[in-house]
Amino acid sequence: MYYYSYMYPYQYYTNAPMYNYGRQTRYPAYPNAFGHTGHNDWRPLHEGARVDLKDYGKQPFVVNIEDAAEANDTFRTALWTGDNLQVTLMSIPVGSDIGLEVHPSVDQFLRIEEGQGVVQMGDTESNLTFQRDVSEDYAIMVPAGKWHNLINTGNEPLKLYTIYAPPEHPFGTVHQTKAEAMAAEGH
Repeated sequence: MYYYSYMYPYQYYTNAPMYNYGRQTRYPAYPNAFGHTGHNDWRPLHEGARVDLKDYGKQPFVVNIEDAAEANDTFRTALWTGDNLQVTLMSIPVGSDIGLEVHPSVDQFLRIEEGQGVVQMGDTESNLTFQRDVSEDYAIMVPAGKWHNLINTGNEPLKLYTIYAPPEHPFGTVHQTKAEAMAAEGH
């Protein structure tokens, strides 16, 4: 909210009361709301909190997804794997790509948090008729059965998260590099 000296009803005051509703302290709803007894990896749910990048699978979980994606330095790390959904963090090195792939029965959502690239999609491996430039804050929806690839065309790692429905990778998946990921998938 901006303060104007002639703003009603405070037109005669030089210091009108201003309230900041945007950032308020979060208070625990119950004892030990910010921690989990016996586990040091749970963090407070406020700005600047860090969370260990591992698969929290089938448990209630809250995370600042932008911070988590930007902190990830692995090619692929599963962050949460449920029965019907999986959230995975990815970091694509400069000049590299995800690799041309298709998921026959899995819809996929990708959101770029840092960097820029080109996404390609098509009905066959040799016929990628859809191509778009993408960068920070872009979302990409890949229907099941579409061949697709995401190429890093920038000068910094491409940081993103992807959502698979249903899950695509085993619980706890961590691939440090693309080569490791391809070997694990039998390519």
